[in-house]
Amino acid sequence: MKKVLKTVLAGAIVALSSTAAFAGSHSKEITVGYFLEWPMPFLAAKAAGKYDEALGAKVNWRAFETGTAMSAAMASGDVQISVSQGLPPFVVATSAGQDLQIVDVAVSYSENDNCVVKTALEVTKDNASELAGKKVAVPLGTAAHYGFLRQMAHFNVDVASLQVVNMAPPEGAAALEQGAVDFACGWGGGLARMKEHGNTLLTGAEKEELGILVFDVTSAPASFIAENGDVVAKFLKVTAEANAEWNANKSDEMLAVIAKESGMDLDGAKASIGTMTFPSIDEQMGKKWFDGGMATFMKGVADVFVEAKSIDSALPDYSAAVNAGPITAAKGM
Repeated sequence: MKKVLKTVLAGAIVALSSTAAFAGSHSKEITVGYFLEWPMPFLAAKAAGKYDEALGAKVNWRAFETGTAMSAAMASGDVQISVSQGLPPFVVATSAGQDLQIVDVAVSYSENDNCVVKTALEVTKDNASELAGKKVAVPLGTAAHYGFLRQMAHFNVDVASLQVVNMAPPEGAAALEQGAVDFACGWGGGLARMKEHGNTLLTGAEKEELGILVFDVTSAPASFIAENGDVVAKFLKVTAEANAEWNANKSDEMLAVIAKESGMDLDGAKASIGTMTFPSIDEQMGKKWFDGGMATFMKGVADVFVEAKSIDSALPDYSAAVNAGPITAAKGM
């Protein structure tokens, strides 16, 4: 598992210098990474062209399957901003030396990221020790990977006893359906399909009681933020307005647009977004997120990965990877 994760990381750090070269050079056009099958309010703003209008630039949107792939794309300079990058892949990248920064809490979703055990095994939280020796599909270096490690530790299942296969959630769902794996971990549409063939061990609330928080961030290379702070702030302002509209109304019209943009049917998008919360700028500025909590939590995530021998080392402190400047500016706009 460590060898596979190192291979994933290699793509994320091999071209770090190119990011600095990009910053400020494409002021009329930027590329933003996001996920399909991940319904969020910003997609309605995307469909309406509000980002292009606010930034005065063409915004190209590029879909990804994992946050680790987002890190690699930002390292190469192909992507300038990533929306809803999982915190663990962000931590993995920064621990490896990639100079990324968090500028926004995109979404919190404890119920929408989990591990699902094949129904035929009849494994629940009461007999989870029976997972020892089984085969599991996990998207390495992601929020699902972190949650998997924490759940296995909670159930005293030795990860070394498991056959861990690196698979994105859609692939993991297919493998679980076909019986190629005994359980699988993921999020979004992939998780929904996994649940059709198995059961989760812990609810979102139970995971939070164990300190397993699940949230995604909006991230960007530090060099891009430094030279394009106004662009990032305007981007976050549009996102915050879309979140506020959804939080206030949750209209069928907005949901229909979000579903279409995410590549999901209406019922699937409604079920998925119903498990998500989108914190306001004021909420993000509190102690849970930008005022200390996020950096502290990142250190905890990194330490879990080090203990699991998934990464070589953690940074002593992750405060430098959190930049409240753009979101503060967005609040004042």
